Parts: sequence; C-alpha cells; structure tokens
Amino acid sequence: MLENFKKKWEISSNWQLTVPLLGIIGLLYSSYKLVRIFAIESLAINIALSLVVSFILLKFILFLFKKLEKKWKLTYRWEMIRVFIVFAITGSSSAIIGRPFLKIVGITNDNLQPVLYWVLYVLISFICYQFLLITIAWLFGQFKFFWNFEKKMIRKLRLGFLLNEK
Repeated sequence: MLENFKKKWEISSNWQLTVPLLGIIGLLYSSYKLVRIFAIESLAINIALSLVVSFILLKFILFLFKKLEKKWKLTYRWEMIRVFIVFAITGSSSAIIGRPFLKIVGITNDNLQPVLYWVLYVLISFICYQFLLITIAWLFGQFKFFWNFEKKMIRKLRLGFLLNEK
C-alpha cells in the first residue's frame, strides 16, 4: 500500500513522506478547528465530525490537485502538497500579523472608522502576505515556484516596474 502511495505521488526518498504527513496533520487540525466553531460539548462527536470534514476536504483538495497539476510546472507530484502547505501557512500568518502591526502603529478598531480599519487591515495583511510567501516558500524549498508566482502577480497588478526587468 505504501509503495503504491509513493509511486502515485512520485516519492523516491523516505524523507519526502514528511510532506504528505504534514498535509494530513494540517488537514485534520483544520477540520477539528472548523468543527469547534459549532461549540459541541462532546469530544467524540467533535472527533467524528472532524473526520467527516477531513474526508470532504481531502476529496476537494485532490480535485484541486488534478486541476492545478497541468497548470503548475512542478518536478514531482508530492511538491503540490508542499505548495498547498506554503499557501496555508502564509495565509494564516499574514492574517495573524496584520492586526498587531496596526496596533503597533496606534490604529485600532476603536479609534478609526470600522470600514477604514478593515480596509487597512486587509491591505497590511496583503502586503505581509507577499513577503511571507517568499520567505515560507524558501523554507519549504519552493522559492523558484513562488518567485515566479509573485512576478506574475506583480505584473497583473501593473506593478511590473518594481521588478526592474528589461
């Protein structure tokens, strides 16, 4: 069974199994956090619902893999899991960093009109996301993929002059 899994995901070294393992752990944790939103007291029900949500999310993620496999140019299939992990960590981290950053510069929801506060929060989170994406991608060994991804995004935002390309 493990050999079939390794063959399907093009895993040639045992250390590469850590990537799908991290993906499964993240999926289970995310599912558990989603289920906890409903504040169900029973641990058994929470675990059962978490497993159901995990299964549904796994099916959805595998569907996305099939769609994106042709679009993204990666050397091995298992690298797609690494790319998804980088996106997940970066998105969560940028949202977490945005609020304290605004607080440090003295901007809170109490001293600024709420709509303006949330626009600034999203803008700061977006800017943090760009820097975190490259940093976290580098840590996960996907710098080249994400640097090309960033350059494409910069061009789409009509900020190509920042790249200083000729």
